[in-house]
Amino acid sequence: MGTEEAARGQDDRSVFDRFVEATQGFVSRGPFFLLCAGIVVAWLVSVPLWPDLKSWQVAIHTVASVQSLFLLALLENAGRRTEEASQEKLNVLAEAIADLMESRARDDEHLAESVTRLREAVGLEDRH
Repeated sequence: MGTEEAARGQDDRSVFDRFVEATQGFVSRGPFFLLCAGIVVAWLVSVPLWPDLKSWQVAIHTVASVQSLFLLALLENAGRRTEEASQEKLNVLAEAIADLMESRARDDEHLAESVTRLREAVGLEDRH
C-alpha cells in the first residue's frame, strides 16, 4: 500500500490478508511469547486437577499442535507475500538499472550484453 492510499485510509487487501498481517505482528513480539509461557505455566500447575498424567500431557500436546498448525499456515502466507513484494521491488530496480545501462551502452558493447542479461533476469522467478 502506497503512502497516498494509507493517507486516504484505502486498503484493497482481503480480510484474510489483513488478519495474517496482524497475526504476524502479534506473534513476532514479546507479548505472544509471554502468552505461550503463561499457557505452559498454567498447564504445569494444573497437574493436580487431572485424573491421570497421560490426559494431562495430551492436553498440552493438543493445544500446542493446533496452535502450531495455525501459525504455520499464517506465517507461511505472510512470508510468501513478503517474498513476492521483495521480488517485485528487485524487478523494478533491475529494470531501472537496465534502462540506465542501456543509455550508456551506445559507447560500450560489453555493457549492451549486460543490459540484455539483466532484462532476461527480470521476472525469472515466474519462469522457474
